[in-house]
Amino acid sequence: MRRLILWTLAVVLAGGACAAGGLYWLDTQARASHRGYEDDDRIVVIEPGSSVVTIGRTLVDAGVVRDARVFRWEIWRRGAGRRLQAGEYRFDRPMSVREVIDTLVRGDVVQWPITFPEGLSIAAMADVFERAGFGSARDFLDAARAADLVKDLDPEATDLEGYLFPDTYALPRGATAARLAARMVARFREAFAVDLQERARQLGLSVRQAVTLASLVEKETAKPDERPLVSAVYHNRLRIGMPLQCDPTIIYALERAGRYTGNLRRDDLALDSPYNTYRHRGLPPGPIAAPGRASLEAAVRPAEADYLYFVSRNDGSHVFASTLKEHSANVRRFQVQYFREKRRRQG
Repeated sequence: MRRLILWTLAVVLAGGACAAGGLYWLDTQARASHRGYEDDDRIVVIEPGSSVVTIGRTLVDAGVVRDARVFRWEIWRRGAGRRLQAGEYRFDRPMSVREVIDTLVRGDVVQWPITFPEGLSIAAMADVFERAGFGSARDFLDAARAADLVKDLDPEATDLEGYLFPDTYALPRGATAARLAARMVARFREAFAVDLQERARQLGLSVRQAVTLASLVEKETAKPDERPLVSAVYHNRLRIGMPLQCDPTIIYALERAGRYTGNLRRDDLALDSPYNTYRHRGLPPGPIAAPGRASLEAAVRPAEADYLYFVSRNDGSHVFASTLKEHSANVRRFQVQYFREKRRRQG
């Protein structure tokens, strides 16, 4: 009997030693860094609903994890099986199993940039969205109809034209257009903050009117120092009831009608549209593009100037005038004579 007891004790101790050794090995492997790929980085996609076994196999195949058994054991030890998040992950350095699991639990998915320049309409933004590979243009157009996102600012809004702030956004692959639109509106609220909203009220402008005016300024000039001057021209014209005669508003109307060919013709000035600021006095019905912060600022803080006219110098800048006589002289110099001389040189 004594021998049996000693033999049993020896077996138990040996088994315990083996188990302890096994746990020590697993723990050591879980803490050891590994990199089994030669590229600068490795992108791994964890599909929604993937099991721990499938995730482990995916990571091993990608060279991110050495041993799927160690991965599964560490997941079990930490009770993290239900906390692993699907998505697209970038690995660019040797990592331990524990670090890999931490990455998946935090959901540190790859963020891809998408940039919307100032002055784009919703339709143009939809094209950018599609070209960036986040979804279809139709997805973005549908998301841009969520006027309820700005109802507190603009009860008249029927879509988000003017309120999708132009900026660079970092998104995970698979991000929805609706999620992006909500972020863009949030950025607009940051840019058109309380101080600018209060300044608009002081000028007798609603948020919609201020953003509409800012969109005109954005489309007319890209030069920061000219934005307050362009704004002054429009404010002065509005004050005396003079038509704004803003070409970008007609182009916007033509684009909405699918009739814009890339050139604005004289006949287009007679277009029957509420956005035709040659035929209709005052501001157009709503924004025609997404203004940046500088144009929003200029719209409610115009320069102190009595200008009523401006014309392009054909180099990205404009020359301003207070009287029709001055303006006519500028048109002859920078438009008529310029293009006459250009045609002469060409042929």
